[in-house]
Amino acid sequence: AASMWRITLFACALAQAAALHSPMAAARGRVRVARGTPQRPSVTMAQDPRASETNAEAEDGSAGIRQMLGFKGAATVADMSAPFNWKIRLQLMKPGTWVPLVWGVACGAAASGQYHAVWNLFGDAPTTDSWALVGEDTFKAMAAMMLSGPILCGFTQTINDWYDRDLDAINEPYRPIPSGAITEGEVYFQIYALLLSGLGLAVGCDVWTGHEWPVITLVASIGIFLAYIYSAPPLKLKANGWTGTFALGSSYIALPWGCGH
Repeated sequence: AASMWRITLFACALAQAAALHSPMAAARGRVRVARGTPQRPSVTMAQDPRASETNAEAEDGSAGIRQMLGFKGAATVADMSAPFNWKIRLQLMKPGTWVPLVWGVACGAAASGQYHAVWNLFGDAPTTDSWALVGEDTFKAMAAMMLSGPILCGFTQTINDWYDRDLDAINEPYRPIPSGAITEGEVYFQIYALLLSGLGLAVGCDVWTGHEWPVITLVASIGIFLAYIYSAPPLKLKANGWTGTFALGSSYIALPWGCGH
């Protein structure tokens, strides 16, 4: 019985040693293989989408409208048949980006407490019984919206496209400048025309409202300056996340609100 007990213990010891030896030997084998033939990890790299796929035309028939508004999915062939090339000029100004600025002017005017709308004729503050005053304030608001949206935002988008023309040739080749739909001289003419129109309208709004200080002209000038340093070297604020975001937020929110106010 004692001999059987010893034999059983010896068999268990051998089994345990074999169990411990196998993973160690396998590990040593793996180490030797790793040392002899270095293995690179298998990594699947994500591929960037091709520009042709990213800029594919919309399939819902809206490609022409998207082109003029400056949206993705625009038509890849520019329509240069319009008189004075107005469709291409409008596309360069990206009308789709005007909406936040127009809305900002409306909010600023409402917050001022001095804007008289139609409903103010019926008891809402600030109350008035003058249709002439309502009409005048409406035209003032429209002038401020025109200044902030189509004119100065159009100026911003035009100058931004001019300084991004090399990048747009890769990412958005359908844009007016890289596609050759508008000449360099036409771009410069549009930039200066919008710039001078904006300053002229700002001065006119200050005179119209009777400001002692040209507040609207100052707001417009700040917006023009930010638009330039946002897109143009050497500052090119858009290349930095912090400064670019500050400039963009000021131009699209604070300045329109101040103009309307």
